[in-house]
Order: sequence, then structure tokens, then C-alpha cells
Amino acid sequence: MARGRLLMLGGGMMAGRAMANNKAQQQQAMQEQMQQEAQAAAQQEVAKAQLAAQPAAAAPAAAEPDRIAQLKELAELHSSGVLNDAEFEAEKTRILGGG
Repeated sequence: MARGRLLMLGGGMMAGRAMANNKAQQQQAMQEQMQQEAQAAAQQEVAKAQLAAQPAAAAPAAAEPDRIAQLKELAELHSSGVLNDAEFEAEKTRILGGG
């Protein structure tokens, strides 16, 4: 009878170890999954930042035609006599970002 109890205790200890091993494996798998998710989120943030930077880089190119149109209009005003030389130069400098 005592021997039967020892076998039962030994079997219970082995089952306990197996459960502990299983739990440790589950925890490790969860940690790995969380790390993978964190890496994926970081990659998404980098991609978003890159996309957000692209329109910002294109903005100066969009402003260029506007400046050209302003300069053309300024030249027409100057050639028609509406602006004198000093006024023309001052406005041209302002449009080109010099003041």
C-alpha cells in the first residue's frame, strides 16, 4: 500500500513538472509573439514616417510654379510702367526669399 502511494506521488510530481514545462513554453511563446508584434508596430511607424516625409519634400516643388507666376506678373507690371525699377527689384527680392 505504501508502495502504491509512492508511485502515485511520483507520478504526480512528473505531471507537475510537465505542467510547469508546458507553462514555461507558453510564456516563452507569448513573449516571442509580443516581441514580433512590437517589431511589426515599429516597422509600421517607420513606414508611416517615411510616407509623411514624402509630401513634405514635394511641397517646395509645388511652391516653385507659384513663385514663377508671381515673377512673371511682376515683370509685366514693371514693363508696363506700373512699377519703377526700385519697386520691381524690391518685390523680386521678396518673392525670391531675400527679404
